[in-house]
Amino acid sequence: MRLSQYSLVISAFVAAAAAALFAANSSVQLIEDSSEIGVRDALDSNDLVWAEVEADGLRVTLAGLAPNEAVRFRALSVAGSVVDAARVIDEMEVEAAASIIAPRFSVEVLRNTAGLSIIGLIPEATDRDALIEGFVDMSDLPVTDLLETADYPVPGGWDDALAFATAAIEDLPRAKVSVDAGRVEITAIADSSDAKAKMEADLIRSAPPALRLSMNITAPRPVITPFTLRFVKDENGSRFDSCSADTEESQRRILTAAFEAGLTGPGRCTIGMGVPSRNWTDAAEAAIGALAELGAGSVTFSNADITLVAAEGTEQRLFDRVTGELENSLPEVFALYPVLPETPEPSAGPPEFVATLSPEGQIQLRGRITDAKMREVADSFARAKFGSENVYTAARVVDDLPADWPARVLTGIEALGFLNNGAATVTPDAITMTGRSGNANASTAIAQLMADKLGEEATFEIDIAYVEALDPIAALPSPEECEAQIATVVSEAKINFEPGSATIDTSALSTMDSIAEILKECGDIRLEVQGHTDSQGREEMNLSLSQARAESVLNELRARRVLTGSFAAKGYGETAPVADNGSEAGREANRRIEFRLIRPKPSEPEPQTTLESVAESGDTGAQTGDAAAGTAEEGSNNE
Repeated sequence: MRLSQYSLVISAFVAAAAAALFAANSSVQLIEDSSEIGVRDALDSNDLVWAEVEADGLRVTLAGLAPNEAVRFRALSVAGSVVDAARVIDEMEVEAAASIIAPRFSVEVLRNTAGLSIIGLIPEATDRDALIEGFVDMSDLPVTDLLETADYPVPGGWDDALAFATAAIEDLPRAKVSVDAGRVEITAIADSSDAKAKMEADLIRSAPPALRLSMNITAPRPVITPFTLRFVKDENGSRFDSCSADTEESQRRILTAAFEAGLTGPGRCTIGMGVPSRNWTDAAEAAIGALAELGAGSVTFSNADITLVAAEGTEQRLFDRVTGELENSLPEVFALYPVLPETPEPSAGPPEFVATLSPEGQIQLRGRITDAKMREVADSFARAKFGSENVYTAARVVDDLPADWPARVLTGIEALGFLNNGAATVTPDAITMTGRSGNANASTAIAQLMADKLGEEATFEIDIAYVEALDPIAALPSPEECEAQIATVVSEAKINFEPGSATIDTSALSTMDSIAEILKECGDIRLEVQGHTDSQGREEMNLSLSQARAESVLNELRARRVLTGSFAAKGYGETAPVADNGSEAGREANRRIEFRLIRPKPSEPEPQTTLESVAESGDTGAQTGDAAAGTAEEGSNNE
C-alpha cells in the first residue's frame, strides 16, 4: 500500500517535469519562429532579400553575400531594430570589389618661342625628375611642369613612346607632341617645304618600328626677298628664270600671261610672302605682255624695279612705243628701266671672264680680270667655295674693264654653287649662266642672287636645265618603287631556308645581296620583314620558326651594311596563308618571307583641350600602318 503511494507521487513529479519541459520547448520554438519571421520580413521589406536568417534560441544569425560593406551594415541595423542587437550574429560576407581600371596615361608637350609645357598623367614608376631635367637641358626656355602621377603598372609601349617624344621635341621649335602608350602624334610647323621634308624623314627614321607615329607638319609660305620675276623670250623659246606670286590667284594670272606670251611646259611660280605691292600681278601681266609685243628679250622684276631688255636689233620706234605704253600703264610704286642694246661691230671681240664647273666638281677660271689682287681674290673665293684642290686659275690682267667687273666676276662664281655643272660668262653688258642642276629652284635662286648683288639694272641671262637624276631627293626611288624592285628580284630567285631551320640556304644569298643593294638606294623607309609558314606541325612551333626566319633575314641585311634602324622582324606562323594548305604547291606558297612597308596612319582629330587653347594664345611655356609590299617566298620546309 505504501509502495503504491510512492509510485503515485513519483508519477506526478515525472508528469509535471514532462509538462514543464514541453512548455519550455514550445516557448523556445515560439521565440525562434517569431524572431526569424520578424527579422526576415523586415529584411524583405528593405529589399535585402539576399540575406539568410536562422534563429537558434535567442540568437539570430544573418548569412549571405552582401553587395558591399554599406549594405551589410544596413542589414545588421534592420535586424537589430526587430530583436536585440546583442542577439544578432553576423556571418555575412561582402562581394570582392572589382579591380579598379587603370587610368589612361598620356602626356602632351607644347613648345613655342615662349617656352615649353608638359601636362598629363604618367605612371609613378616613370622618373619624373629626370624627364623634366631633360627638357630643361635641351634649351634655355622656361619649362612648366603640369604632370600628375598614378601608382599603376606601366603600360606596354609607354617608355618607347615617351623616349621618342622627348628626343623629337628637341628638333621641333614650334610643335605639340601627344604621347600615349605605343603611340605618338606630332603637330608642328616647319620653316619651309625642304625643312618639312627633312623633318618628316628624320622622325620616321628615328621612330621605333613598333611605334604608331602620326605627323601633321605644315610649312608656311616662304618669305621672298627680294620679290623677283624674270621672264625671257629668245631663240630657245619662252621661259621663267624666276617667278614669285603672293596668292594662288596671282600665280594663275601671271602664268596665263606667260602662256599667252609663248611659254610652254608646266611653268613654275613660287607663292610666298614679301610682295612689294598689291598691284604686283597687274605689273607682271603688263610687263610680260610688253615683252611679247617686242618679240624677244627679257623682263626682270626686283621688288618694284622693272628692267625691260629688248633683243639686239629691235626697231627703235617699236621699242619706244612699247616701253612708253608700259610705263604709263604700270601701277604706282613700280619703276621701269628700259634697255635697247646696241648692235656691236662684227669684228669687235668684247672682253669676257669665264668660270667653268665640271660634273666632277673641278672649276676653271679663265678670261680677263682687272688686276693681280682681284685675280687672287677670285681664286681664293673659288677655293673656299669648291675646295682648294678643285680650282685652276688662268685669268689674265687687262686694263679698261668696267668698274663693276670684280662684282660681276665674284657673283658669277657664287652662282655656280647652285649648279651641278655649267659656266658663268661675264661680259661688259651681261652675265650669262648656263648649265645643269639637280635643284628645281636653281634659276630662281640665281636670279635673286644677281638682283641682290648687282642691283636692279643688272643684265643677266640664265639658261639652267633641271635634271631630275641630279636631284638628291627626287632621284631616290619611292617606297613603292622599292617594293616593286624587291618583288622583281624575289620572283626570279626565292629566299630558301634549310629544312626546319632559320638558316638561309646558300642558294638564296645572292638574292639577299640584290635586296640589300636595292634597300641601300631607298633611303629612309620603314619596313617590316614578315615570316610565314604552312599549317604542318604545331601552331606554337610554326610561330616560333617564322619569327626566327624573319630575324635571320634582317640579320643578313645588317651584315650587308643596310641601315635597319627603321626595320622590324615579325613572325606570323600559319595565321595568314595565301594558298590552300591541302596541297604541296599551296604549302610551298605559304612558306614565305614578305617585305611590307609600314605607313603612319593619320589619327582622328581630337577636341581641343583647355591647355592647347592656352598654349596657342602664348600664355604657357609653349603611321604603324598597313602596307602594300613586295613578297619574298621561302622554299624550305617548316618541319
